[in-house]
Amino acid sequence: MPTPRFGRVQLKIMQVLWEKGQATAREITGALNRAEPIAHSTVQTLLRKLEEKGAVAHDVKDRTFIFRPLVQSERVRRTATREFVDRLFAGSPGGLVSYLLKNERIPRKELQQIRSLIDKPRKGSAMKRDAGREKEK
Repeated sequence: MPTPRFGRVQLKIMQVLWEKGQATAREITGALNRAEPIAHSTVQTLLRKLEEKGAVAHDVKDRTFIFRPLVQSERVRRTATREFVDRLFAGSPGGLVSYLLKNERIPRKELQQIRSLIDKPRKGSAMKRDAGREKEK
């Protein structure tokens, strides 16, 4: 099944569910209202749409719907990132990284983490695959 796409508020609802594991519509509304106001009826409508997409499911306990995510955050993040890189950077992850390094303020600690990720050999990484292709030529 393809990874569902989410609007901005739908993604915020999913983030609440990923963090909590499960929640009622009222709990989700409360969590979202800590950042910006949102109507409970809007959350309920979006939860129904998320169910239609196959992204969430609910169980009923004491006549209350308890929602849980059906898709993993990492899967959504991977798909959204791939689509973003394809659309804005012609499929080049390096293009995205270069853009961020040139145009965004990145704290020193995060830069150190990025450097260690670059230097760390990765099993099955794209760099290894690319190196293998070069050897074949």
